[in-house]
Amino acid sequence: MRFLSEQRLDDGIVEREFTLGEIPGTLWTPASASASAPVPLILMSHNNGLPKAQPRLVARARHTAACGYAVVTIDAAGCGDRPRSAEAERTRAELGRAMRAGEPVDEIFEALIGPLVENAVPEWLTTLDAALELPEVDDGPVGYTSWTALGIRLAAVEPRIKAAGFFAGGYVPRAQREEARQLTVPLLMLLQWDDEGNPRRRALELFDTFGSKEKTLHANLGGHTGTPWFEAEDGNRFFGRHLK
Repeated sequence: MRFLSEQRLDDGIVEREFTLGEIPGTLWTPASASASAPVPLILMSHNNGLPKAQPRLVARARHTAACGYAVVTIDAAGCGDRPRSAEAERTRAELGRAMRAGEPVDEIFEALIGPLVENAVPEWLTTLDAALELPEVDDGPVGYTSWTALGIRLAAVEPRIKAAGFFAGGYVPRAQREEARQLTVPLLMLLQWDDEGNPRRRALELFDTFGSKEKTLHANLGGHTGTPWFEAEDGNRFFGRHLK
């Protein structure tokens, strides 16, 4: 992990940009984090190829770090400014067109999101390994939050992830819907009741599918980007129960 920049923000959070081979990422740590007082790690992704610098993700990452966690995010393959294949771009455009037209999108979605998840997982695991080598990061239990499809796969293959927070969940590839049955870690799932891009029924069915014995669903009125800010507080309490 090669750090490119470091700045101490007004709230005391240290924000560092890094590269890990071809992987660009950002790490946020609270001012209290040190080799003698390492803090738990949370992996924070963003949905479907959006960049790590997306303002809503950055705001949540800083808030989470201020509550005593190291937070890492990356632009995995095909995400953010990293190159996308011409085929992926065509599929993404077709998905947008079909959704606007109210046409069936399941197969288009599979063709786009399935490979995106498969390509992202190895890079997230590489990032996890590198972050846990930092002296200010605790090598104990790890949390994951955000993109549901990616989180299901990571929690299924990575035993160090001990708690997961998921957003939405209406459109999740078939492979991850099957993997959801295998999950046993504690889960917190956030659902926007009027999410224009995630069918409510499918999200509820996915929640029912999870194999975890401790799973909590929070549903709030509003569209996709309308998640109330108090859910960030509840999310930090959830991770506090399982990571600290």
